[in-house]
Amino acid sequence: MKLTDRDTEILKEIDRWRFCLGRHIKILADFSSQRACDRRLHSLIKANLLERKRIIYGIPSVYTLTYRAKRLIGANKRKDKFRLDNIAHDIAVLDTAIYFVKKFKLPLKYLLTEKQLHSKDGFSIRNHHPDFIFTKDKKTYCVEIELSLKSKDKLEQNIQSNFYKYDFQIWFVGSNIPKIIKILNNCKKQYQNIKILDIQEVKYVRKIY
Repeated sequence: MKLTDRDTEILKEIDRWRFCLGRHIKILADFSSQRACDRRLHSLIKANLLERKRIIYGIPSVYTLTYRAKRLIGANKRKDKFRLDNIAHDIAVLDTAIYFVKKFKLPLKYLLTEKQLHSKDGFSIRNHHPDFIFTKDKKTYCVEIELSLKSKDKLEQNIQSNFYKYDFQIWFVGSNIPKIIKILNNCKKQYQNIKILDIQEVKYVRKIY
């Protein structure tokens, strides 16, 4: 199989997000339709470059890279691990990244994922990093997605870390966890670079695209 530039782009995007759904790849690789996207993904599976996995009932199958694909693009050969309790969160992270790409015409190259940020630290260091960051108008933005309750101390530590590293920090929170919204609003008095948005806005924009 002869790989196209788009094929390589697909493999690299899946690598930096750990996995993607078909609908994510359609946008990230700029396919004209989901059908065209799915057909190309099927070809990449037949070429032993992608695997399609059903992780949890009720959630669409995810696409991951094979060892061969990782060798081809020079990615880390370690197998990416999935935490079942994090799948919904990780899908929301990708949806939110595409929200910024589409709504603000943000080039993909301007985004850095949590995985990429950790790789810069080295494997022996485990610093906090946001779900992804991007640069716009020479300002750095970090984005955090919270879909479940987190301890107050941990949340405040992450907020403080983001404050010192980035110009702005944007938090997308589910309306079903008002405790986190309350903590964030209290922290805004000390850290003025916080913006809080409802995760439903991402879901609404996703329907448009």
